[in-house]
Amino acid sequence: MNLVIVESPAKAKTINKYLGSDYEVLASYGHVRDLPSKDGSVLPDDDFSMHWEADAKGAKRLSEIAEAAKRADRIILATDPDREGEAISWHVLEVLNKKKALKDTHVERVTFNAITKSAVLEAMANPRQIDMELVEAYLARRALDYLVGFTLSPVLWRKLPGARSAGRVQSVALRIVVDREMEIEKFKPQEYWSIEADLNADSPPFTARLVKHAGKRVQRLDIKDEATAAAARAAIQAGDFTINSVEKKPVRRNPAPPFTTSTLQQEAARKLGFTAQRTMQAAQKLYEGVDETGGLITYMRTDGVSVSPEGLAQAREVIGKEYGPAYVPAEPRHYKVKAKNAQEAHEAIRPTNIARHPDSLRLESDLQRLYELIWKRMVASQMEAARLDRTTVEIETSDGLTGLRATGQVVTFDGFLAVYEEGRDEKQKGAEGDEGEDDTSRLPALKEGAKAKVDAIRTDQHFTEPPPRYSEATLVKKLEELGIGRPSTYASTLSTLRDREYVRVDKNRFYPEDKGRLVTAFLEQFFSKWVEYD
Repeated sequence: MNLVIVESPAKAKTINKYLGSDYEVLASYGHVRDLPSKDGSVLPDDDFSMHWEADAKGAKRLSEIAEAAKRADRIILATDPDREGEAISWHVLEVLNKKKALKDTHVERVTFNAITKSAVLEAMANPRQIDMELVEAYLARRALDYLVGFTLSPVLWRKLPGARSAGRVQSVALRIVVDREMEIEKFKPQEYWSIEADLNADSPPFTARLVKHAGKRVQRLDIKDEATAAAARAAIQAGDFTINSVEKKPVRRNPAPPFTTSTLQQEAARKLGFTAQRTMQAAQKLYEGVDETGGLITYMRTDGVSVSPEGLAQAREVIGKEYGPAYVPAEPRHYKVKAKNAQEAHEAIRPTNIARHPDSLRLESDLQRLYELIWKRMVASQMEAARLDRTTVEIETSDGLTGLRATGQVVTFDGFLAVYEEGRDEKQKGAEGDEGEDDTSRLPALKEGAKAKVDAIRTDQHFTEPPPRYSEATLVKKLEELGIGRPSTYASTLSTLRDREYVRVDKNRFYPEDKGRLVTAFLEQFFSKWVEYD
């Protein structure tokens, strides 16, 4: 008899079906032991020895696994293919050894990136031993979490009544939110004016903005008051304009790579309004599979953007069928990771079978919407670039003192945009740089040397705005840029901050509560190295 141990009961059922009657598949229900939250669970003076305990439920499950292990000829540890999964396998093995449940039993470790029959059978054919380096990495992180949390939290309880805890990632994430709030409070708005003119050059009307006044180039924040705006307006009214140049530039836009854990959390927040936790719960169900078909997506805790050759071939076939050969690039696209501490152990998140179109599935709402997002992103990532014509028209007075510019772009071939466009984080209003650089309006056909008549002029007053508060998407992005935490822990970190009432979420924005600001000020004052971004 072969005993297979996985993490979740849903997975156990599906895998049992693939492996048949010679296998018994049991679930550990996630982690089986943890460090008790009392003094002495990690002893730095005793070479960081760690004392583990199982709770009542965990102990009961471990006894069931030990009973089954005594009857088995071979034990296969098939927990998730990441550091936590490796750790669970190690914990199970440690307990079985303690309980003397392994006499001459052969123990092996297998991992699969997708719960499909082919992936599971291939994994079973290629077992390995437990990867002790991954286990050591888990132990180091767990010890650090315990020591940071357990050393700082009691200090907080004594000094700041009402403060609930400090933590290795949690306290730094809180500091990011508090720092942003302080930036917003210190911010002094600057007045600036924008000036636009509606023109025609024996053509349909088009809009241009002021880029040159009194012979000087005008940046976005240069016109600071109404008097300057009125002078510029008068110069445009009095001017005699000619089209100096019409520059058409073909531009290619490439698709974004398929999802990693963090980009999935960001896009689901932007496009579906999901919290990181809701995204991960739905992704977990899609990975484990909802019915007889097995898993619908590959493993959802990853920071790799590579895709297996079979995935690439499937995507290219689907694109050719659904959208036509013009949308299939000559070569498959390969992506590289930009994140600081990416550990690219797995491929990107993608449907296990890309030919399974979202419309062919009937899933509950969250799962359906998330699957569709993952499917579209994967298919788009392997499509031909979008081709655009970007046009810039420079219009000047004969004396060269006043200049206007009109920009527009036309999509000449939609490419991947036929399927998917990446969501954007809001830009800070009133930041430096030219306005309208990503202008998507269309311009009429215009000729160099043609006279341009001014039909109307608009002068508008604006004020620069403070940097926006973090949303889940932008906070996850910031943590990832700084290389803080792992993608799989972002969801629990953000919900801890909410549960402890250190932050509140209003209209999908994080606002620090007084308690959170106090904790951050206290830690920065007395324990600054614990909350350093690096």
